[in-house]
Amino acid sequence: MDGFLDTTTGGLTELRVHGVSGTPPGDMLNHPHPRLVAGDGTTGFYRRWWPAGRPDAEGADVPGERHREAYAWAGLTSGGRAIALWLLLLPFALANLAYFMLPRPPGGRGVRRAVEAAQRLFALLLTGTLVAAVTRASVDLIGWQCTAAGRACTHETAPGWVRWMGELWGADDSRRLAVTALVPLAVVVVLWVVGRRTWKRDERTAMPPDGFDRSGLLLARPRLWHGDEPVRRLRAVHLAFSLGWIGLAVAAPFTRSGPGLALTVANGGLLVAAVLVVVAPGVARRVDPGADDPGGAVLSRICAALGVAGLVVPGVTLVAAAVGLPGGAVSRQLPGVGAGTVQFVLTLGLVVFMLAGTAALARRDRGAGPRAMGGLASWFALLVAAAVANALGLGVMFWTAAFFGVPSSPGAGGPVGRRLFLDDPVWWTAALVPVLLAGLAAVALVLWNARRSDAARLVSRLEPHYGRHSGEVAGCWALAALTDRAGLVLGLLTGTGLAGFAVVTVLYQFRMLSPMDGVAGLLATVGSWAMAAFLVGLVLLGRRAYSDPGLRRTIGILWDVATFWPRATHPLSPPCYTERVVPELIGRVRRLTGAETDLVLISGHSQGSVIGASVVLQLDPATRGRVRLLTHGSPLRRLYAAFFPAYFGPEALEAVREAVPWFNLYRLSDPIGGPVFERVDPFGPRETLSAVDLFCWDPARPDPGDALAETRWHTDYWFDPPYAEAVRRLTGAALRG
Repeated sequence: MDGFLDTTTGGLTELRVHGVSGTPPGDMLNHPHPRLVAGDGTTGFYRRWWPAGRPDAEGADVPGERHREAYAWAGLTSGGRAIALWLLLLPFALANLAYFMLPRPPGGRGVRRAVEAAQRLFALLLTGTLVAAVTRASVDLIGWQCTAAGRACTHETAPGWVRWMGELWGADDSRRLAVTALVPLAVVVVLWVVGRRTWKRDERTAMPPDGFDRSGLLLARPRLWHGDEPVRRLRAVHLAFSLGWIGLAVAAPFTRSGPGLALTVANGGLLVAAVLVVVAPGVARRVDPGADDPGGAVLSRICAALGVAGLVVPGVTLVAAAVGLPGGAVSRQLPGVGAGTVQFVLTLGLVVFMLAGTAALARRDRGAGPRAMGGLASWFALLVAAAVANALGLGVMFWTAAFFGVPSSPGAGGPVGRRLFLDDPVWWTAALVPVLLAGLAAVALVLWNARRSDAARLVSRLEPHYGRHSGEVAGCWALAALTDRAGLVLGLLTGTGLAGFAVVTVLYQFRMLSPMDGVAGLLATVGSWAMAAFLVGLVLLGRRAYSDPGLRRTIGILWDVATFWPRATHPLSPPCYTERVVPELIGRVRRLTGAETDLVLISGHSQGSVIGASVVLQLDPATRGRVRLLTHGSPLRRLYAAFFPAYFGPEALEAVREAVPWFNLYRLSDPIGGPVFERVDPFGPRETLSAVDLFCWDPARPDPGDALAETRWHTDYWFDPPYAEAVRRLTGAALRG
């Protein structure tokens, strides 16, 4: 290659790791010509290339002495087109987050394991919720209701691609069910294919061996990033459960015949087996690379057998239905065996049990430092996951009913006509949506008032520094401070939803009101359209993201945070990028510190700071001695220590500080980053600065009469003067340019 590109590994290396939104390598290096020196297009290490030859500018790379390098991992979260599908997997991602939010106090092992088993079962039921919704929309609304003789899809106005079933098999229910069952089957196949592909790409990345004992801190254990076998086991269980739901929906209407009853029992048994396996101790246990896994081989064989059964039993059911099952029931809606009610009751029981268990663990864990929502963040996250899953599922059902006919309640009188019936609980759930939207508006008003009050308090203190611009700066700082109220927002919204759920449950159980009449009917109608619009909006957004790389990067911000954590409870969630990123960074740092005189400065911005801290704790003592850490815009304490105290609590952060020399830069205008150990008072004496946290003024303080500089918020920390000062203090050199 013409020009100059330093590929040497000796000397001082400033290794920059980007955060959310996937900063391009050129921006990280502050250079127009980045070149890949290791890795590939998905994740790679880049350095500066000078087309005119070796430069002599200050801060340029010098072979064997100093280099600037950028590690880009955004291809794992915002580079692939599959991110368009990930939008629909948010409930699964939240289920995984809830696992890592769970308090883990000493002495609470039995309770914790019981709650973890309940979380795995809850995650399985989330899969069932979405698959059942697609199944009800396709098999019930279209296959059983709409295409039956004389129903909506047999009219001339119905789309031809469904009308043919009514014309051909209007009186043959089983064949219509077999055809429409292919829709949820295709959804499950897509989920399985995407999950398996990302599993082979990420979870199977091996941790570099070093023989160093890291017992103690959870964040320091290599097993955290070693999810090969447990994710494969869980994926087989979820696959069997999903296909069992489809098979049960097809077979249940024909239980009056011997074949129909046998197939119904077989598919029901498949669901029960999946439930029993997913709560088994050790099914999702992670072990250190090369360590023994007691019972692991047996569990793997059981899960593999369950996966095979999940293919065979529903497959036989669909074939039998296509041939023709006798003994069909006569009903407006798809008859069942109460499986949906059983799942609802089981979910409700799990919610109560997990609340009690999580509260018990939180009480034992009171000395773990600041905790979001009193240590109950895990439980609240699961409730949000259930709410999103139900919103998506009901959105599918309402949209289907509205597209092919007229959505209606089973209790409504009059002729059937073009009506497609949805159960009363579905309508009552829809009635909750406007209540939640009203709660969201109330929370927004509370936050607006809080921002205004905080800004008013800041103005007088900012005037000596910003003069006439103090009001504008105070507004920026107060807006950024709203992040600290994330737990309050989540709690208020969840509380509103629980209160509304309790009210509508009482109304439904005691038949006090009809969900189709009066105010309740108005709320249900508004909610049904809102959920349908929510689903359509997500689909359109995903479709656009499929062809728009810029939009994929924007959506990728959500997944940069959500998929930092491994797939511990839900194997079909968006993949964890850290299971590939951490091993790659460990290997690169070792290569760059091959000699005793070599030094690596890991410079992590935003989510990159979380990755950097995780990598530091995975390094052996000899390598740590040649590593320095510089974080900026870091959510380590503000978000991770608060919501994931078992992994990023005071003990873990103190371990990072003891492992390597460390500085952390933060701004009060930054809505994501903040101090790690203590908040520095920017208006106090400089002597109050902690050993790690360094405050950066943003926007830069203007000279008298000058215009106010642009606020950088969460970006471009490497251009702040304290950045160069921190580099100098950590390495004894200034890597500028």
